[in-house]
Amino acid sequence: MDSFFVRYRNLLMLLAMLVAQLVGLAVQVRRTDTGRSTLDQQDSSGVRLIRLWANWIVSPPEWVIHSSKTGTLGLWQNYIDLRHVREENRDLQKTIDRLRLEQASLLEDARQGQRLQALMDFQQSYIYATKAAQAIGASGSDQSRVFYLDKGSADGLERDMAVITPDGIVGKIRDVFPHSAQVLGINDQTSGAGVILETTRIRGVLRGNAAGQPQIVGLLADQRIKPGEKVLTAGGDQIFPRGLPVGVVDKVVRDPERDSFIFVLVTPAAHLTQLDEVLVITSTQPRFSPVEKQDIATSESLKGAEAAAIKEQKKASEIMGERLPGLTDPNTPPPAPLPPGSPAPAAPNVKPPLALHPDRYSPGGAPVALPDSEAPPAAIAAKPDTKAKPKQEKAPGAPAGTAPKPAPKAASKPEQDTTPRRNP
Repeated sequence: MDSFFVRYRNLLMLLAMLVAQLVGLAVQVRRTDTGRSTLDQQDSSGVRLIRLWANWIVSPPEWVIHSSKTGTLGLWQNYIDLRHVREENRDLQKTIDRLRLEQASLLEDARQGQRLQALMDFQQSYIYATKAAQAIGASGSDQSRVFYLDKGSADGLERDMAVITPDGIVGKIRDVFPHSAQVLGINDQTSGAGVILETTRIRGVLRGNAAGQPQIVGLLADQRIKPGEKVLTAGGDQIFPRGLPVGVVDKVVRDPERDSFIFVLVTPAAHLTQLDEVLVITSTQPRFSPVEKQDIATSESLKGAEAAAIKEQKKASEIMGERLPGLTDPNTPPPAPLPPGSPAPAAPNVKPPLALHPDRYSPGGAPVALPDSEAPPAAIAAKPDTKAKPKQEKAPGAPAGTAPKPAPKAASKPEQDTTPRRNP
């Protein structure tokens, strides 16, 4: 049997010649391309055809090998080699939970710091002495609006002390224990506080209703009460000082039992359901800052100087009055001493001396007739007409041309001289 090369000698020679020709062409022929060649820095005009063919032949196997390597490595790292991933996930989850708790705690501390800062600012600027306390619990009943504080009698708290916040009043202390106290809120049905409306100045009693909302009871219907009006403490209950904010008028509701009375529902100024820190008024004696005390001392000193000056003026006037002559005669003998048990004599009625030149305004002077221009109209109407002449009757049987005899004058009282007098 002939060998393969002997049997296909002619064909193999042809193929060899073709391959040699193609290789020669590939070596000689250049493929034009833009840019420099990365394989040969000196071959800048283009790429030889043999290099291009070699790239086509070698690139697919290299891509297959690289992709298989990358895929195998990813499969190993992401799907096969996962022994410690679950433990790492659990650790990371614990870290996340711990960081969340720390963040919530820091946020709550920041909010509490802001509230305490506002509380301290209000406490320093408030005129009365107060004690800061924290709400630690509430009653378990919906009908009772009470809560507890972490301060008690050991801290100076007593019954019926007012509990307030910087926003408004909260309630009053009902029971005191050594280290805690029970506070009755203003929205409880058994509470009571004297309040006054800021604009209309209407006074009433504030207490809670069944729903836990403060309301003013016992008011007569008044059209002046409008929603939005501020409500302040009146100070008449001797618990809450005067002028503290209570809330604003929410709406006016008629009393179903009494037609002429109304209920004024009030929106409280303090957040009664979200209380954390409060202030307890321990003393109603005003306290002042050093600057205010200095101002008060200055005003008191000025007031004392003015009082001393007034006292000196009064003393000088008394001395001057002693030096002036009086109405009593110095030559008059002193009165005789009275026997014991006898009543004291009445003070003599001292009359003023007579005027040297009396006129119609002098006390005790003679009445002087006023001229018509100054006399009242009633006096002018009652004044007789002195200018009218009396009628003269003619005697019967008298001859013509004789003068008639004057009528006899009637007997009358002598007329008072009405001519004005002239002061001597």
